[in-house]
Amino acid sequence: MTNQSSDSMSVPAHLHERTHLKPAIQAWMYFLNDKGRSPYTIKAFVADLNLLDTFLPPDITIGEITQKDLENFLNWLENERGIPCSPKSLSRRITSVKSFFRWLQRGGALVNDPADKLPQKTVSSPLPTVLTHPELKTALKTAENMRYGDRPDARPYTLLMLLLETGIKKGECTEINLNHLDVENPQDAFVFIRYTNPRYRYKERKLPLSQQWVEVFEEYAQQYALQDRLFPWTARRLEYILEDISAAAGFEKRISFDMCRWTSVLTDLIEGVPSDKIRQKLGISKIQFREARQKLRSLALQQGYDLGDDPEESPADN
Repeated sequence: MTNQSSDSMSVPAHLHERTHLKPAIQAWMYFLNDKGRSPYTIKAFVADLNLLDTFLPPDITIGEITQKDLENFLNWLENERGIPCSPKSLSRRITSVKSFFRWLQRGGALVNDPADKLPQKTVSSPLPTVLTHPELKTALKTAENMRYGDRPDARPYTLLMLLLETGIKKGECTEINLNHLDVENPQDAFVFIRYTNPRYRYKERKLPLSQQWVEVFEEYAQQYALQDRLFPWTARRLEYILEDISAAAGFEKRISFDMCRWTSVLTDLIEGVPSDKIRQKLGISKIQFREARQKLRSLALQQGYDLGDDPEESPADN
């Protein structure tokens, strides 16, 4: 028996080489939805394929589309459409086209994949801003001073330590309820990052918390008489708290959720934490982690840490 991938088994039986492009795009949209892809990703990918549909002759079938047709389409997007197409948008559109035709070919709807030899134009976003080790120590010391100042406030230290220990995103932080914390045993404490939307359940994870964080959390919880949420304020209010730490520390850069996230996992990488553990901490896929890992290694080099060759670098998954 031929071993079929889960992708190929998801291609509807009614698709074949004489199918027109529009119904094939519709079927692919259902496939992406069933796979739990983000609604924004699905919307973008389908829009990219709809652009291809408007470019090609209206009566063309998927079996008649050639590599030359796709090359002409990409040239049209870049040079002839009359609407600017940024390198990042072009890269995504190439990804959309390649993913779509690969799915059709692997599922048996096509014998040959006309997009197989299209070159992928990868666009890397700039390196994120992180805290250097001295800045990290200064930021934590500043937040601790706020904890013991004239008007003691444990909230800045609780927030900053949590972000640096867990690397969670802003949206994840604001959704933490007190019942997501397991702090009964301070030496084995955790926070559970949960998602109410089942589409994002794959992002859920259990992240360890230090005994030091548990101690400041208990102090903070008493100060603010917490009821349900860990941080019962808006995301913007929490951003102001991080900015207050930045100002008190005398930083020109502003501490942000994203800066703490990258600083957290960069520290892990420098300390020798395995890449897959870092990926799980971030709550991202193996494909998404490839670019993140490259950025982390570049950031480490920028800070004077030469990690040598990447033993976990591997060709991109199909």
